[in-house]
Amino acid sequence: MKKIIQPFLDITEYVGRNILLALSDAGFIIVIFFQSVFYSKDLFRRWREILKQMYIAGVKSFLVSSIVSFFTGMVLALQTGLELMTFQQEALVGDLVITAMTREMGPFTSALVLTASVGSAMAAEIGTMKVSEEIDALEMMAIHPVSFLVMPRVVALSIMLPVVTIYSIVMGTYGGAIVSNFQLLVPFDTYYHHVIDTLRFKATYVGMLKSYVFGIMISSISCARGLQAKNGAIGVGQAVRSSVVISFLMILIVSYFITSFFYGKNP
Repeated sequence: MKKIIQPFLDITEYVGRNILLALSDAGFIIVIFFQSVFYSKDLFRRWREILKQMYIAGVKSFLVSSIVSFFTGMVLALQTGLELMTFQQEALVGDLVITAMTREMGPFTSALVLTASVGSAMAAEIGTMKVSEEIDALEMMAIHPVSFLVMPRVVALSIMLPVVTIYSIVMGTYGGAIVSNFQLLVPFDTYYHHVIDTLRFKATYVGMLKSYVFGIMISSISCARGLQAKNGAIGVGQAVRSSVVISFLMILIVSYFITSFFYGKNP
């Protein structure tokens, strides 16, 4: 009887242990975020570090964001335009491109790019400092790690991700215009006329809200995972991997709930 029950007990123990570990990690990330909010009182003292992180998160990400968003707009225009051509409505491709880019694809692609490039770098940098005991040295000098390391990164990414998102929306719209003109034979003036007529304030502020929330999530998760790193280089690699995976999952989940909240009952 014991041999029959034991595998089920092992599975239950494994699942329970991982659930408790996930809840513990989620709690730590939330605590780090609220500590960052508390230490925002040091905003003006850390302005140099904030500007540095804004440069890293924004300016250094523009090239990759340009390529990703430009081709995202091209793919959206091509896929939707080919379907619209069957109904002789290809002129409406601009409506679909600007709606998709503003509501979802602009914030989504920008968040993914910054997670892969900036969030992973945050986790690696802070994780390396953690395993090399530099974090302990800061605490010995009465410098709180959240104030010195985390808060500037959270502030910088929450500011720059909406900026990168706006840039991505513009680039995606241009990409859609090129496909519409050369492959769907929709004139530029017709395309941009539909884009301007379709662009709505609600879609814009929902997209900006998403990117702002994504910026806070990515930076908080990445910094928290870095602070939890241990066991040397292997632990740093695990922290980077988990920060990227968790950020990707949270971007998808939170994006759905924000869209559902604003558009679920009143599209």
